[in-house]
Amino acid sequence: MAYARDDIDLVRDKTDLVDLASEITKIKRSGRSTMAVCPFHSEKTPSLSIDGARGLYHCFGCGKSGDVYRWVQETQTVDFAGAVEFLARRAGVTLKVDPDAAKRRDRRGRLVEATEVAVAFYSARLKTAPDAASARSYLRGRGYDGDVVDTFGIGYSPDEWDQLVTHLRDSGVRDDVMIEAGLAQKSRTGSLIDRFRGRVMFPIHDLRGDPVGFGARILDGDGPKYLNSAESPIYHKSRLLYGLNLSKSEIVRRGESVVVEGYTDVIAMHLGGLPIAVATCGTALVEGHLDLLRRFSEKVVLAFDADEAGVGAALRGFEKSVPGDLDLRVATLPEGKDPADVVADGGVEALDEAIKASIPLLQFRIDSELAQYDLREPEARTRAVRAVAAVIALHPDPVARHEYAVMVSRKTGVETRLIEQAMRTTPSSKPDPRFGEAVPPPSDPNDAPPLVRTATYATEIELLRALLANDERLVDLEIGPDLFVNTETLAAYTKVRDLLQGIPPGQPPNLGAAFGSDDSPIAAVLRRVALDETPVADPVELVAWLKVSGIEVEIAQIRASLQMIDKNADEQGYSELWSRLIALEQSRRSLRSTE
Repeated sequence: MAYARDDIDLVRDKTDLVDLASEITKIKRSGRSTMAVCPFHSEKTPSLSIDGARGLYHCFGCGKSGDVYRWVQETQTVDFAGAVEFLARRAGVTLKVDPDAAKRRDRRGRLVEATEVAVAFYSARLKTAPDAASARSYLRGRGYDGDVVDTFGIGYSPDEWDQLVTHLRDSGVRDDVMIEAGLAQKSRTGSLIDRFRGRVMFPIHDLRGDPVGFGARILDGDGPKYLNSAESPIYHKSRLLYGLNLSKSEIVRRGESVVVEGYTDVIAMHLGGLPIAVATCGTALVEGHLDLLRRFSEKVVLAFDADEAGVGAALRGFEKSVPGDLDLRVATLPEGKDPADVVADGGVEALDEAIKASIPLLQFRIDSELAQYDLREPEARTRAVRAVAAVIALHPDPVARHEYAVMVSRKTGVETRLIEQAMRTTPSSKPDPRFGEAVPPPSDPNDAPPLVRTATYATEIELLRALLANDERLVDLEIGPDLFVNTETLAAYTKVRDLLQGIPPGQPPNLGAAFGSDDSPIAAVLRRVALDETPVADPVELVAWLKVSGIEVEIAQIRASLQMIDKNADEQGYSELWSRLIALEQSRRSLRSTE
């Protein structure tokens, strides 16, 4: 059911999150906030902060955060509607149904229910149908017994035109729902036919555990080896990871996830005692997948075959950026072997060791670049250094860039200063005035900017704290998006700015109602910031420092341009740059007097 927004807000207001948490974990009151032992990961020292007044929680250990509804969803294993009903009974609130919301929910429900019927149909065909003999043989060859088949819901789609369509119609599923769910399609003659035929079926579930699509492996005949569900209102391949619904708890406990290439690799790792594996659904790993994984751990290991195809898979999608908030690593497996092969050979220990020995993605990329050159030859070393300099320049942290330059110096024999010079002048990047760093140009004008954290990140977070508190000292300050140069904090600033519209200074906004149940990474950042109890720094000093930082970036760029420009050939351009430099330095001195 979907309930009226007023009732949802009323139930939230009537629920004391501290009392709710105390029913399942140890709590300790500390000022406005309450610290508790986090029930979402193993710990002895409390790291879960609960703000009862605003109805928010955030764990500084595992990163879990949310409001009263998210708490119930996570601890009681129910969906949002179930959480509302649970808390309404507890608070004595009678719920009213919202017809419009119910309609939207019913649409998703119909698609999921149709997919559930398909999962059961394919599963039954696999277990009993004579035409599924080759599929059963294939699965037995991989060591899958009945328990494995049931756990992962594996099935078989008959190699006939409309067996599933007929079954779905008999089950009361409408034709338009079959099509919208990606289970059926129109033939050339206009009749409805099954989308999947003659394939081993791997159901794909969302985080709630609802089946939303399929990955289908062909056994005989023509066609792609794997065929995935088409995009639909419930199936978005860039936001789904196969196996995450089963592995998320172990990922949190162990503090790492492993991304593999195929569904059978995921199953093999589960069978081998490493249930922390996930796989993309027929697409490259993208930022949307990382958004999912960072909810559960900060460490993500890519485990691929060490041959050329495997290396390409590890690098694909990360040519333009290095995610700054994840420990993204690569585990190299024996050449020609994928995780399923390693486990089949009895090498689950070797697989575990490869995961433990994983190296940072950037280091892996550097090693891969250097391996393409004969470093004994001066010209080859020059080309190698220029190639890896372009890669290192992508890293947002100057300390990390220096350390990688030192590493490359040891490997090539080229002085560190020359490598760093190549990083600053690499033609594959151009200066970005927001960051003062070399960042790669987007290959597509619609590409989102890379997630980076510059030296101003901590100050921008502190300014967000002042904004969330609606600090009265902000009234006379000019605060705009230009102060936030990090992608993450800029998005958070935009959300907070909209939230403060119409609220008088000094009155904090209702954060629980605003983003308590929001699952986005930005909402998680804002919850973490809001629950920080340390005194907020003076906003005047924060704004001045950020403005000075932006000016210093431009000053450095102008000075670099002045060194490169020919004064005699372009006297006007030189003079304009020099005048701009003087004006910026005057502004910097003025701002520093206010810090």
